[in-house]
Amino acid sequence: MTSLLPRPSMGLADIFQMFESEWPFGERHAMRVETFTEGDEFVIRCELPGVNPDEDIHINVEGNQLKINAERKHEERTERHSEFYYGTYSRSMLLPMSCNTDEIKAEYEAGILTIRMPRRETEVSKEIPVSRKGK
Repeated sequence: MTSLLPRPSMGLADIFQMFESEWPFGERHAMRVETFTEGDEFVIRCELPGVNPDEDIHINVEGNQLKINAERKHEERTERHSEFYYGTYSRSMLLPMSCNTDEIKAEYEAGILTIRMPRRETEVSKEIPVSRKGK
């Protein structure tokens, strides 16, 4: 699972992705992503070339976990050689607690899926009182 918070060593991202996928049991292709903040929004951009956004991209949020699933369907042709990837893409990301998951928006253009999530206006904070046992 990927976190929107930067890792100390981003060079290991591919190794982490290998362990997060279903390999060696199922074939998954690494979905390339970039994450950044823009104004008061968190932004995730995913490379998903050749995918039909109306049918083949599914985005779900559960708690602070964002799941993106997509599929590039194989085109029936008589070619003998193809280096294109056909199959499923999957990515899970931990979202910052300050992300407003009720107002997530996604759009697809030119093979790029862009997901925008506004920050909450105020951090959700609650003080927990401590009581003495037996009183």
